[in-house]
Amino acid sequence: MNLAARYPFGLAAVTLTMALAVTLLAFGPAQTAPVQEQSTAADVLSKDAVLRDAEIPVLGNPKGDITIVEYFDYQCPYCKKISPVVEQVVREDGKVRRVLKDWPILGEPSGYAARLVLAAKYQNKYEPAHRALMSRVGRLTESAIEETLTQAGVDVARAKTDLAANKAAIDGVLKRNNAQAEAFGFHGTPAFVVGTFRVPGGLTAEQFKLAIADARKAAKGDGVKPKGK
Repeated sequence: MNLAARYPFGLAAVTLTMALAVTLLAFGPAQTAPVQEQSTAADVLSKDAVLRDAEIPVLGNPKGDITIVEYFDYQCPYCKKISPVVEQVVREDGKVRRVLKDWPILGEPSGYAARLVLAAKYQNKYEPAHRALMSRVGRLTESAIEETLTQAGVDVARAKTDLAANKAAIDGVLKRNNAQAEAFGFHGTPAFVVGTFRVPGGLTAEQFKLAIADARKAAKGDGVKPKGK
């Protein structure tokens, strides 16, 4: 069944458009094609590059059968609103990998926050650091970021040291994330990849569950069948 048909039509037009995008778009330059390993410049959208970047910690179930990739900015209010929704869906499903891809497009504080949280992984504090900043209300400053991370149990001094020591790796992550987001045609945050489908915006919990179900069908080779077929 077509995702757009399964989603309630009483939604706002922008959400319905997003639902249609989930149905029609997938990895790679050919927008209706399934994920495939790409060559040359298209390597940026290869399956491994998008779903399995070794430098990015995996939340949820690392051995899950479906991956949700989340492009976000720590200063994006919509990202902060939808983050707990995605977390709940992933937790309830139990078989979903969640990969967070910082896309700091809302100013210098966003970039600082992204780098410091990525550095927190070296002290095994990536997830609490991420949650803390996603829970903070309002615009960020360097002092606000450091205060929030300290309250979350992050050793900020060590994070800064780890950031300096691993600058090339962390900058590489952000560069890859940006290249992917632009190649996918995303225009802002949040944006998602669910299995092999792109979602240029947020969905409700129920819609994420439907997207995951259809991604599983596609992964098994069943595809997403049009309504009535």
